[in-house]
Amino acid sequence: MTSNEFLFFSAFLMFISAMLALDLGVFSKKNHIVKFREAATWSVVWVLVAVGFYFFLIYHGDKIHGIDDFAGLSHITEKYVDNISELKYYSADDFERSLQSYRNNMALEFITGWLLEYSLSVDNIFVIILIFASFSVQEKLYKKVLLWGILGAVFMRFIFIFVGSALIQQYHWILYIFGVLLLFSGLKMLFTKDEEEKIETDKHPIVRLASRYFQVFPRFVGNRFFVRKSGKIFLTPLFLVVLIIEFTDLLFAIDSVPAVFAVTKDPYIVFFSNIFAIMGLRSMFFFLSNLMHLFRYLKTGLSFLLIFIGSKMLAADWMKEIGFKTQYSLYIILGILFVSVLASLLFPHKPKHEEEEVKAS
Repeated sequence: MTSNEFLFFSAFLMFISAMLALDLGVFSKKNHIVKFREAATWSVVWVLVAVGFYFFLIYHGDKIHGIDDFAGLSHITEKYVDNISELKYYSADDFERSLQSYRNNMALEFITGWLLEYSLSVDNIFVIILIFASFSVQEKLYKKVLLWGILGAVFMRFIFIFVGSALIQQYHWILYIFGVLLLFSGLKMLFTKDEEEKIETDKHPIVRLASRYFQVFPRFVGNRFFVRKSGKIFLTPLFLVVLIIEFTDLLFAIDSVPAVFAVTKDPYIVFFSNIFAIMGLRSMFFFLSNLMHLFRYLKTGLSFLLIFIGSKMLAADWMKEIGFKTQYSLYIILGILFVSVLASLLFPHKPKHEEEEVKAS
């Protein structure tokens, strides 16, 4: 990491921390149920912030890597731009025009990666709802649990992304492993029914692991993660829920982070797209949690999304030869999401009692 990259990265984290403090109410200890209006407002705010960052990259994206001349631009493009044809203009004779072309491509990679990551976060919401329901977590505690879950996710994504980037630059064939992994995950999601997804709280590996090494209190104690009884410190079930959400996000990162690497090789763009998606996850959870039943085909769409990205990684060399560009990925992602949402609205899920009446008639 160069000094320019370090300074930009530090400023970015400070900005995100300030936004997170406002969104999640870090300075407010009061637990409350996040209403639909509040969740919708913050969902819009995080989308606008991500779009704002997209325009920042168009005009100042070179500041991330501190590009000052064509030699610096050439070094970065060779390192992170997989196909030089992605740049509409690239010539040593016109540095400014080449730099603007690089910025435009960087911004396109970011918005595509963000949309992909944001879409895949919806499946994370499905699982978080399941976790809260399985452990009977009070709704007013959701906000606190998700706060710590998001902070942990940011830290884990940072490690995962930059270690992954270093490995990809050293061993290009790792991308093919990622491609197979995404393809398998997409097919598995496509053929797994929602009814099969259940959490047995006592048998969850995180619960069993924590119970083996720590004292676990048998019930919730308000909003506390730890409680002291008879001179001993116990973990509460609420803390176990945080650990399970962290573990779940790690599993999702194994799918989603490689998916963004299919869009860009720049670890900073992968990180930024991931962080903006994660930051919006909390508000999107409260916004969509009561609307999930309206989007019955959304999960099917996400499975096709993973299948497409996995196939793209496996056929990367061939797609480069035929001139497949980043914007095509953006169009396909938008198309898959549009079709899945439209199908959900046109063919809504019928309640079980209505299905039974239809069968009886």
